[in-house]
Amino acid sequence: MIDRLTLRNFKAFQHVDLPLGPLTLLTGLNSSGKSSVLQALGLLHQSYTAGDLDRAPDVARGSISNVPGQGFLLNGELVGLGTGQDVLHEDFAGEEPEITLAVSEGDYRYSWTVAWEPEQNLLPLTRADLPLTTEGGAPPSGEAAVIPGYFTAGFQYLHADRVSPAEFYPRDHHAAIGRGFLGVRGEHTVNFLRHHAGDQVPDGPLRHPRAQSSLLLQQAAAWIGELCPGVDIQAAPIEGTDAVRLSYGFAGPQGTRRRPTNVGFGLTYALPIVVACLTARPGSLVLMENPEAHLHPHGQTRMAGLAAAAAARGAQLIVETHSDHVLNGARLAVKRGLLAPDDVVLHYFRGDGTGADIVSPRVDRDGLLDQWPEGFFDELENTLDQLLG
Repeated sequence: MIDRLTLRNFKAFQHVDLPLGPLTLLTGLNSSGKSSVLQALGLLHQSYTAGDLDRAPDVARGSISNVPGQGFLLNGELVGLGTGQDVLHEDFAGEEPEITLAVSEGDYRYSWTVAWEPEQNLLPLTRADLPLTTEGGAPPSGEAAVIPGYFTAGFQYLHADRVSPAEFYPRDHHAAIGRGFLGVRGEHTVNFLRHHAGDQVPDGPLRHPRAQSSLLLQQAAAWIGELCPGVDIQAAPIEGTDAVRLSYGFAGPQGTRRRPTNVGFGLTYALPIVVACLTARPGSLVLMENPEAHLHPHGQTRMAGLAAAAAARGAQLIVETHSDHVLNGARLAVKRGLLAPDDVVLHYFRGDGTGADIVSPRVDRDGLLDQWPEGFFDELENTLDQLLG
């Protein structure tokens, strides 16, 4: 699990050391740096997957210097950040405009520094400080340095702009089945669900008590039923095409089935969130933007409870949210004993678009916060004061 993320000269941050936990909520004002945290983790994963953070042959004592053809791949499947001009903090620290991203996992710290080239979308790696498989010296010939666990332990990144309701979805074997990837917009979720419908959801907090069975398809339907009671889900291939069909069924005398386009955005927007949580295995990392989108307040709270259940099983979830119902769902998970107080990490971002200030309220065992900074989900109270004043 990543317990700390360090950013230097990256977008809104001149320098920040951000603690992370099993369930981390990033909240705050627009353009204050929340998305930059998720993008940094996505950027590292994207660059590694593309082969641009591989160990160079001249590793010595965990340091890589002047590695041609390697670095941060700014535009790819997970993030599209533009060029170097778009990602350097405008008031950069240090004598040279360099960008450093680092993650810590327990006793291990991994750090990569790239040179800034304003018009390039592959920023060249100048330095990498990585732990070695052989302690106390350079590794034997051919032995790689240690890499962050989240590079290989399972990874999902769901953007705020998720797939819209449609009758047909792509049937991409490589993404959904070969890699188990739902897509940044959740576009591969239906095909993934079709293929893994018979997988078991393990006993524990993730398993919905009112589901028809412990199988993934019925479990997903039960959690979606928190938004629309009595619903079921079908995902079927369309023979002779590269598409799969999604439909929802509703309890009633005729057992009506409906296309996603006829049931609104909420169910389809929530489906990738539900599947990502139900299939997140211990050690995996799930990044989510705005899981509350198109959900009513009860559904937002329940989605937070599902995320907490995935964290309780051993996954790590980092969630960007603007919803006090998501916050309260995480607080309830602590109060009910599903997560320990230290398992939920809160960060409230305040900024003006050029820099960021972060306040981190702590949760106690009763789900109460030790501070409530100005602007931190206080709009209801402010509005009531005006209505009653």
